[in-house]
Amino acid sequence: MKSLIRLFNNMKIQSKIVVSFMVAVMIPLLMVGIFLTHELRSTALDDAKEQSAANVERVKKRTAEALEKAIYVSDNVTLDHQLERIVNTTYQTTQEVFIAYDSYTKFAEYKETFKEISNIRLYTENTTMLNNWEFIPQSNVEVKPFWYHSAERANGLIGWFYIPDETKNDQEYLSLVRNIKYSNYKTNAVLVINIRNDYLYEILSQEQSPMMVVDENNNIVVSNRKEYIGKKLLSTVESEIPLDGATGSYNGKLDGEDAEVLIDTLLTDDSQNELKFVSVIPNKVILADADRFVKHGLLVMGISLIVALLLITFFTKILSNRIITLNRQIKRVGEGNLDAVIHVQGSDEIGLLSNQINKMVTNIKELIDEVEKVHIEKNILEKRQQEIKLKMMASQINPHFLFNALESIRMKAHIKGEKEIASVVKVLGKLMRKSISVTGEMVPLKHEIDLIKCYLDIQKFRYGDRLDYQLKIDPKSEQLLINPLIIQPLVENAVIHGLENKENDGKVIVEAKVNEHFLTVCVLDNGVGMSEEKLKSIKETLKNVDDNRENRIGLLNVHQRLSLTFGEQSGLQIESHPSTGTEICFVIDIRGNLHV
Repeated sequence: MKSLIRLFNNMKIQSKIVVSFMVAVMIPLLMVGIFLTHELRSTALDDAKEQSAANVERVKKRTAEALEKAIYVSDNVTLDHQLERIVNTTYQTTQEVFIAYDSYTKFAEYKETFKEISNIRLYTENTTMLNNWEFIPQSNVEVKPFWYHSAERANGLIGWFYIPDETKNDQEYLSLVRNIKYSNYKTNAVLVINIRNDYLYEILSQEQSPMMVVDENNNIVVSNRKEYIGKKLLSTVESEIPLDGATGSYNGKLDGEDAEVLIDTLLTDDSQNELKFVSVIPNKVILADADRFVKHGLLVMGISLIVALLLITFFTKILSNRIITLNRQIKRVGEGNLDAVIHVQGSDEIGLLSNQINKMVTNIKELIDEVEKVHIEKNILEKRQQEIKLKMMASQINPHFLFNALESIRMKAHIKGEKEIASVVKVLGKLMRKSISVTGEMVPLKHEIDLIKCYLDIQKFRYGDRLDYQLKIDPKSEQLLINPLIIQPLVENAVIHGLENKENDGKVIVEAKVNEHFLTVCVLDNGVGMSEEKLKSIKETLKNVDDNRENRIGLLNVHQRLSLTFGEQSGLQIESHPSTGTEICFVIDIRGNLHV
């Protein structure tokens, strides 16, 4: 021991520091590193299982939302008195059947409203009805399938089955099956609502690991692996999965590889059976992250030891030169590294200077933080102001326009009493609902076109033959995302300012087309147009963000929102000539758009 102490005392200070570091730091570092690596590996295994469970829950929730739409439709159909009369009327002629079918359009409306629904059909006991693929008399069904009998026994409860649809070339769908009892007539009908396969597939396709939705007969209804769809679960996954609806985690095999099988179930409201959600995670996927943590842990420990050894060697060389150390630290501060802290031992002038520099750096950092905070608050304020402008736009349906439209409806109803009055009132209500529901989020172009069509239909009702319109919408553009209320102000501007004083043959055209990576939207009218001076004045207004004149706030707001969202090159482009009309366009770069 004495000889070791003597040897240590005779070493140079640099060697002493290096040896001390290796004994006092490297050994504990290795112990801590090994312990942390083991814990991280265990945590990674648990996280992988928890993430898989979360994925199943997410898919389950989104699927439930889709099924709720079908349940909602089935509830409405069950309480539909018009449908009850149609189904229970004894028809004397084929013409009477056709008239009844033509009068009932709710099935088509439900399919149009709820994109999750693929088809709706009703099997009825009324033998005087005809099979039009929506109403199917039981006499057209040779042998009642199992789901038909299940619905009759379910006493009005909903059943979920994976069954073929004879109206779709026997393609199989996950379908809602429900028996409807008409107590007044002592008759029954069976309702079948198909859920779109591609919609369910889209929900599951976002998951990396194999995932399946299974009905009570263990048929795989949908999966993010298309080759599994339509197969039996136990013929695809080798596992001791219970058939009684139990949930949990089980060991199994998929395609010959060991895997973890997670089971969860979904029982919707008023349902007699449940759906299973099965997620299969290969063990190599689960262990991949854990093994990566081990490799990274060992790599980090090795690098840390090497870097630490190099650093301690470096600092021992400059220990005796305190001024050089101080100079280097000051240089780092001068280069903008305000996290550099100067530690110089001693209470002489150099030590005092190092303390003063530390205080100065701290004060500078605090000032910078305050400036950044003010900048962030300013950005938030500007964003809120833009949101306020958007909400103002959403509320700018002209009361004068509403008054005139309603007055026209009243007068025409009083004079003629035509059914078209009810139609235009419906369109007006639709327009008001769409306008009130506007938020600051992006919406598909199709949503904006629906709003425009409502607006133009009402204006055409007001003006009659004085106004005609045409919508030329590229189908590829309908799902592209744009700002809400970005086209409607342009159309309103064309009708009010362009065609208000035109006595006849007024026309508004709305075009949307996709060309390579760009969406071009134009609103054209053949109205009074503008003089060159007025056109120049409007273009100058669009460049002046402080111009808030009421007659141009719509165009200015649209121009600013396009420029802020898609860049200045996407702002409004206006061309107009007196007595010829006006054309207002904007172009959006659609690369990166979620629906491209």
